[in-house]
Amino acid sequence: MASVGSVTRQIAALEISAKQNGATKPSRPIQKTQSQTSVSKLLTKFAAPHPFPDAKPKSTVKAVPPRPANPTARAPAQKTLAPTQTLSKPDRELDIGKYDGGFEIENEKRGEVVRGEAAQDLALDSSVSRTRPTREWHLTDFDIGRPLGKGKFGRVYMVRTKVEPNYILALKCLYKSEIVQSRVEKQIRREIEIQQNLRHPNVLRLYGYFHDEKRIFLMLEFAGKGELYKQLTKYGSFSERRSAVYIDQMADALSYLHSKHVIHRDIKPENLLLAINGELKIGDFGWSVHAPSNRRTTLCGTLDYLPPEMVEGREHNEKVDYWALGVLTYEFIVGSPPFEEMSGYNATYKRIAKVDLRIPPKVSAEARDLIVNLLQYDPEKRLPLSDVRRHPWIVRHRAKTPSPPGGQS
Repeated sequence: MASVGSVTRQIAALEISAKQNGATKPSRPIQKTQSQTSVSKLLTKFAAPHPFPDAKPKSTVKAVPPRPANPTARAPAQKTLAPTQTLSKPDRELDIGKYDGGFEIENEKRGEVVRGEAAQDLALDSSVSRTRPTREWHLTDFDIGRPLGKGKFGRVYMVRTKVEPNYILALKCLYKSEIVQSRVEKQIRREIEIQQNLRHPNVLRLYGYFHDEKRIFLMLEFAGKGELYKQLTKYGSFSERRSAVYIDQMADALSYLHSKHVIHRDIKPENLLLAINGELKIGDFGWSVHAPSNRRTTLCGTLDYLPPEMVEGREHNEKVDYWALGVLTYEFIVGSPPFEEMSGYNATYKRIAKVDLRIPPKVSAEARDLIVNLLQYDPEKRLPLSDVRRHPWIVRHRAKTPSPPGGQS
């Protein structure tokens, strides 16, 4: 039987076919402090689908030398690339918040320089990507604003690019030495490269990445409405209308990922974000999967979304995501995962292994049918994602106007 540690480590692995182009948790989704009006104005104007066009491929993929770490230092001369589409010119006066110097303060006392093979594995720079190279980025290319959150491997800040047209992003820092200590350097490299090549409206974009002597920086899409989990905590549960809209988006996104031979393996509310218009974004692809969740205090919190084949240590495939979608549907409507047992790991484990599913009367017959058909012990009997999107419960609520992301109804 697999240990909890080995099971949770399994979640971090992603697969992609050699035939597909691919590149790939902020450790916790970002925390919103700016006024909604201001954030809405920012995102509506400046969070373009693909603000940074691919650059011309370079003739080499050698590791790039360390970057300057001081954002106040003069930036090296850069060639500004024109955007791929006509966009309104951003207002440079829009507030991204006050920078607290966190990147520099933390860098003085955190992390170490890595050397050897690990240094090569973590010399990550999207400007030398084999498939979708970007322009060369440095920390000095950004105006840094307010902090958005902290994770196991580093911090996340709201930033604005200095180059036109000055897009708003979330910039996440990962410390190389801490990645090495966790022994996930090759995995992180693979997953970052995978995520950069993913293009779906319900998958958080990774626009580019670069590194300096001690750190890797990820240029992420800024999800203006923050964490889905915070909304779920605020309201306790969602209406079936709102739940169905989210599950429809999730099924579409997971279908896309599976078509790229990517299995997520860690679908849960903590890993989902909301964009400015309320659409759901899968915001986690494993590169900080080892950050401890502060969601649940009991050990069983690591198991709630795992299917029987994973808790039993058996082989698994993309149908682990089907199971997780069923758990997510249940939790959205009921407010807690279906197999949660606060008494501990063993009790949760036994309920998952037996598929001890207890659906309360408040759940409609249509939603119950979808949940039951996704939470099947045999992976081959789980409802395919294409059928999820055609399920009567999904179709009925899709026909209605989606509920506002800030409301319960």
